[in-house]
Amino acid sequence: MSIRGLKKKQPKTFKVRIITVDAEMEFSCEMKWKGKDLFDLVCRALGLRETWFFGLQYTIKGMCTWLKMDKKVLDQEIPKEDPISFHFLAKFYPEKVEEELLQEITQHLFFLQVKKQILNEEIYCSPEATVLLASYAVQAKYGDYDPNFHEPGFLAHDELLPKRVLRQYQLTAEMWEEKITAWYAEHRGIARDEAEMNYLKIAQDLEMYGVNYFPVAQNKNHTDLLLGVDAKGIHIYSINNRFSPNKSFEWSSIRNISCSEKELTIKPLDKKAEVFKFFSSQLKVNKLIFQLCIGNHDLFMRRRKVDSIEIQQMKAQAREEKARKKMENQRLAREKQLREEAERAKEELERRLFQLEDEARQANEALLRSQEAAELLAEKAQIAEEEAKLLAQNAAEAEQERQRLEITALKSKEEKRLMEQKMREAELIAVKLVKESDRRAKEAEHLKQDLHEAREAERKAKQKLLDITRLNYPHMAKYPQYSPGDSRDANFDKGSIKLDLKDIDLKRLSFEIERERLDYLEKSRKFEDRLKELKSEIHALKLEEKQAGLYS
Repeated sequence: MSIRGLKKKQPKTFKVRIITVDAEMEFSCEMKWKGKDLFDLVCRALGLRETWFFGLQYTIKGMCTWLKMDKKVLDQEIPKEDPISFHFLAKFYPEKVEEELLQEITQHLFFLQVKKQILNEEIYCSPEATVLLASYAVQAKYGDYDPNFHEPGFLAHDELLPKRVLRQYQLTAEMWEEKITAWYAEHRGIARDEAEMNYLKIAQDLEMYGVNYFPVAQNKNHTDLLLGVDAKGIHIYSINNRFSPNKSFEWSSIRNISCSEKELTIKPLDKKAEVFKFFSSQLKVNKLIFQLCIGNHDLFMRRRKVDSIEIQQMKAQAREEKARKKMENQRLAREKQLREEAERAKEELERRLFQLEDEARQANEALLRSQEAAELLAEKAQIAEEEAKLLAQNAAEAEQERQRLEITALKSKEEKRLMEQKMREAELIAVKLVKESDRRAKEAEHLKQDLHEAREAERKAKQKLLDITRLNYPHMAKYPQYSPGDSRDANFDKGSIKLDLKDIDLKRLSFEIERERLDYLEKSRKFEDRLKELKSEIHALKLEEKQAGLYS
């Protein structure tokens, strides 16, 4: 067979892109493949065995539709694109996640999808519950909280809370991170699959969890209701309230569901009960509701039947896997505990070693300091010895100086006594001089008075003589050159001689007074010089006494 013949026999294929919640895959599909062939290929690629929860979803004309398993892929109304995109999502939800989700991959896919629905606000969640769910999501992603590794800001790039919650409270990203981290620290020791399961167990109790909403009407003219389909039954809601249904039909109470064109009929198990009819806007919507009702009802009935051999095997494997993982987690926890204890012991040993090294370093430094101190002390001892010798020498010199000062002090005392005696003598001389001065002053006063009286008597005598002369010799006034030669003239000359003698005595007396005054001034000047000398000697003696006191 030729190569050309082999090429002709190869089947024609088309490409599809499968988008899961956290990944994308591309496959080549044969033209004749049905939806189930493609679905099985994706499940095998993911290693998924609990296939009944999932489906392949695509969007056409703004409406989300599920790929039919029993029809060819290319025969269905799918987007005309290359590659053709399908979303691998959970189509049906379990009633109790802990009992029904057996595989870890199934649980992980549900966790990612429910988390995305909560963040996109497709499922309403209270702010407190969102913080708790976020802490489990962080535990599943990062493992146990470690304050040394998970520093502030490590959640800055993670989307953990719905935007509605962030807008509702005026808190910064750091404050939200602090709240989430406080819960996150409490989950220490929880494995990733356990954290995801705890997330799902909280989420399954939310009112909008697992519910598919469709707008319907009770008549053909108005779309004023919402019809919700979930794992427990069918619920009717008012258009503005998706939390509390106005009426619910559990799967166990429904006898039949039928759809014809845009009409959906629900017949209760009780034949006497009222039959409910609802109208949708499009036939496709009606068929989608009917398809979801059939799938959820089949799962509801399967849960209440004895498990098939495959399910029993899967549950047994899941139990064994959980037991194995539990033992593995316990072993890992024990190893982690032992490792932490070993690290703590290592840190303690390192700390102790560092402490011992520090103590040894301090001891070496203390030894060096003690050696330096010993050397300093030896040097100080030598200096002290030299100082002691110097002090002894100084003491001997001081003793000699003291003795000299004592002798000087004795001499000073003797000189002081002599000086005091001289001072007393000087004082006596001063007193005598003062007295002599007073006496001389009095004598001078008396002499001055006598001189004054003599001069006054002389003046009076001269006046009297002049008067007599004028009376006896009036013509002498006119002729002063004439000198009579009688006895009267002789008498007059004699009187004049007496007056001249008296003038000579007065001059002599004045001269003696002046001489005594000069003698007195000379003696006073000498006495003052002597007093100054005595004061200088006394001052010098006082300085010597002070110096002698300082030397002592």
